[in-house]
Amino acid sequence: MSELLADQAWQIKAACRGPQSIVFFPPPHFERKDEKLEREHRAKAICTSCGVKADCLSYALNIREQHGIWGGLNEGERKALLAEREAVGSR
Repeated sequence: MSELLADQAWQIKAACRGPQSIVFFPPPHFERKDEKLEREHRAKAICTSCGVKADCLSYALNIREQHGIWGGLNEGERKALLAEREAVGSR
C-alpha cells in the first residue's frame, strides 16, 4: 500500500461514511444560519462517537481543508486552532 493510501486508511473506519455524510458539508443551495447550525450540530454528534476523530482532524489540519466538518470542528474552528498552534509555535 502506498504511503498516501496508508495515511488515509482511517477514512474507511470513519463514522461519517454512508448516507449521513451529507450533513458534513454545506448544500449546493443557500443555507440559512439556523439551518447551518443544525446541520453542523448533527455532524458533530456523529463525530463524538467516531473512533478515528483525531485522525480526521489531523488530516483536515494538515491539508488546510476549508470546507465541512472534520474531526468534530467546522471551518472557523479549525482556522482558529491552526492560528493558535502557529502563535504557540512562534513563541
